[in-house]
Amino acid sequence: MSANEYKIGVIGGTGMYKIQEGRDIDGLQLGRIGRKEVAFLPRHGRSHSMPPHMVPYKKNIEKLANIGVERIISTTAVGSLRADYKPGDFVITDQFINMTHGRDDTFFHDKVVHVSTAFPYCEEMRRIAVDSAKELGYSFHGNGTVVVVNGPRFSTTAESRVFRGMGADIINMTQYPEVALAREKALCYLNISVVTDYDSGVEGREEGPVSYGDVEETFAHNLDRMSKLLSEIINRTDSRRGCGCASALDSAVKA
Repeated sequence: MSANEYKIGVIGGTGMYKIQEGRDIDGLQLGRIGRKEVAFLPRHGRSHSMPPHMVPYKKNIEKLANIGVERIISTTAVGSLRADYKPGDFVITDQFINMTHGRDDTFFHDKVVHVSTAFPYCEEMRRIAVDSAKELGYSFHGNGTVVVVNGPRFSTTAESRVFRGMGADIINMTQYPEVALAREKALCYLNISVVTDYDSGVEGREEGPVSYGDVEETFAHNLDRMSKLLSEIINRTDSRRGCGCASALDSAVKA
């Protein structure tokens, strides 16, 4: 396996566990999406055996970084906290609010490193994603703040109201610490979310409480659209990075 071949890594979330063609090596599926070689990693395992609070986030990011991946595209299922973020919509996330606890969220335990996450998602990749979604004619939101909770339970209606009051648009259980760990490895990180349901307590919505079956079913209905979007993004991605993600550690390490 050449470290130079696989510059793009894809982390598949709920409902996305493999790519069509590829060979398995050390928990990664190596193959092609669109016209380029990619390293694919199913976040929850091929059989969705790992709940969100047990995902080996550090191991996953390190595994991709170690084979030379420079850009990560992650897919996630999210609940909506706003009536206008509808099931089936795509969200190109640009901010997160971390409400998780107990997760090992840094590679740096033996030295002082203060990495900036003011703009945690790669802006260059986000622009490519926006252009790709427009080209495909998808219903999407070019911005979105995700609140990340520990799980595995879904929110109470009171929590949902609080999260909406904090300014969150969508809710998820896995984007953190994945996005922060990617920044610590100076990798580009793009998230593409699919809204699968309205979270508890969304004003103006009369749906009952969300179930895992609802989430999985909605994502499955959008899997083909997600695959097309990934292919479009990957084909549009240049081999050279024009963003600042590669220099994320330059001013973060204590002298």
